[in-house]
Amino acid sequence: MRLVVLGGGGFRVPLVHASLLADPDRLVDELVLCDRDERRLTAITAVLDQQAAGAATRPALTWTTDVDHAVAGADVVFSAIRVGGTRGRTLDERVALDQGLLGQETVGPGGISYALRTVPVALDIARRVATAAPGAWLINFTNPAGLVTEAMTSVLGDRVIGICDSPVGLCRGVAAALGVEHERCGFDYVGLNHLGWLRRVLVDGRDRLPELLADDTALARFEEGRLFGPALLRALGAVPNEYLHYYYFARETLREAREQERTRGEFLRDQQERFYARAIDNPRDALRLWEETRAERERTYMAESRAVAGAGERPAEGPWTAGATTGWRCG
Repeated sequence: MRLVVLGGGGFRVPLVHASLLADPDRLVDELVLCDRDERRLTAITAVLDQQAAGAATRPALTWTTDVDHAVAGADVVFSAIRVGGTRGRTLDERVALDQGLLGQETVGPGGISYALRTVPVALDIARRVATAAPGAWLINFTNPAGLVTEAMTSVLGDRVIGICDSPVGLCRGVAAALGVEHERCGFDYVGLNHLGWLRRVLVDGRDRLPELLADDTALARFEEGRLFGPALLRALGAVPNEYLHYYYFARETLREAREQERTRGEFLRDQQERFYARAIDNPRDALRLWEETRAERERTYMAESRAVAGAGERPAEGPWTAGATTGWRCG
């Protein structure tokens, strides 16, 4: 299988590569990274080469800056682009905050601005795939995922799959808090992408969610339990997706965001600039540098919401980092 990653110089590409290395079926034998920035591709390739050291087999790896060349003959195209880069995100956040509004990249005016920049590019990509690889499947991980996926289906129809890691991360966290393997659970999750609620957790035909909601200690074991707190969760009778904290605690989170020296986008911009520069200058240390940067990224995820909830730092490892796509945080 030929897998093409658009946004192939992105920081989280090594998570996908690690999953491919661990795949016992070796479904992907050719991995193509496509990005507009050769510098980023050089750094990420160094990380992937070190990841593969000692692996029995690995997909053949190539990279290119030419989208048409990349997608030609592809079996699967994974789209994880960021139109406007981190600079676009920082502008979205700052403009919204200056107007007294949350500017998070998938919530409110920040999400709308990101969609307006991204949808035309996503449509162009879909048309290129339709021409160069008409039998390919396209997996969209680009935010705002719902809007972008819907736009791409207008060109590629049912061959587009939109994915998001937040719902599965929530379900795995809840299962862990109940002390049950998530494979044994049936989850009733209603909603789309970042707008959703977990309403039931079926284990051997019995709904275990009421038991969880009644137990303060168990609620403190997973991210959403700490973010929303027992009182709100019991009032809802459900567990919201973590991004709904921006709605349920909009005023508090806005106040916290405006008090911070840097927005999340500005933090990621500065962090990534350091990582790519250091990885290029020290390619033998690229994997170690990536792992250190990723750990910092996870600890600071949704920092404003965590501060409002008094949830402290997020652990670098947890249910949200298991597997390939579930390690890809949306922000």
